[in-house]
Amino acid sequence: MTGEKKTKDKTKRISFKLGTSKRKKQRTYRPSLTGILKVSAIVCVFAAAGVSIYFAQMYVKSVKPAETGPLELVNVPEWASSELKAKIRAAAGGKTFRLNEDTAEAVAENLAFVAWLDDIKIQTTHKQVLLDARWRKPMAMVKSGSQNFYVDDELVVLDFVPMPNLPIVKIEGLSTKVPSPGETWQSDDLDAAVTILAKLDQMDKSVTPGKPLLYEIDRIDVSNFAGRKNNRSPHIVLYAKDDTEIIWGAEFGTWQRYLETTDEEKLAKLYTYYKEYGSLSGGVKYINLRDPQDNVPQPVDKY
Repeated sequence: MTGEKKTKDKTKRISFKLGTSKRKKQRTYRPSLTGILKVSAIVCVFAAAGVSIYFAQMYVKSVKPAETGPLELVNVPEWASSELKAKIRAAAGGKTFRLNEDTAEAVAENLAFVAWLDDIKIQTTHKQVLLDARWRKPMAMVKSGSQNFYVDDELVVLDFVPMPNLPIVKIEGLSTKVPSPGETWQSDDLDAAVTILAKLDQMDKSVTPGKPLLYEIDRIDVSNFAGRKNNRSPHIVLYAKDDTEIIWGAEFGTWQRYLETTDEEKLAKLYTYYKEYGSLSGGVKYINLRDPQDNVPQPVDKY
């Protein structure tokens, strides 16, 4: 009897653990249609979120900064010719540049020896390289052998580039040789010629902006600067396009030493004549600006 009881008790414990009773089978979990729909909705939400994140990543990639970009010239003066701008771009190092922190320094180093630019500033953005600088404006041209050079108002020598948008006057009779482009030409006779041309440029802007007088001037001769050939002859003479002489006289600021009319009166005489007759060519044999007692000759005086 005792042995049978123990066997029955043991069978009950095993059966509970394994969950084989009919009562347990009736309570087995079966998901409802509503539950299935809820779970499906949640899965769709997460799936949609995943798609959104994927497309967001794709968008970020599409607006990623470019790896290379062009050189953009900033604040370029109107007179700069297409040839000069092409020269600057070539000197900078190419058509496109890597847009990283080393590019600005590299471009600045490439342009450091370009005489035409001063105060160079290079900036790299996410799409281009910006070049901002002060462009040197040529005031006069000098011929040395078979080569032509320019000088600006600071007497810096510039290599020749066609410049059709500027009235550039030739200087003749200089006593010293042309330095290399980028160097300052220390020469008193050159300085005297450029000073006069700079004054004419200022007068053009204020008095005759629509028709600058400098376009009428072909050359300026300083071979007798400071009377080094003949003290009594005019020290500086300008020539119009038709070779009409415009007798300036002594260098700017020394009129009193040579008993000439003032520099301001010389300018006034010249521009009064130009505005009245519309040209410096074809009217008279010469225009004398240096003698205080002389009036500017009339065009009929030639005949």
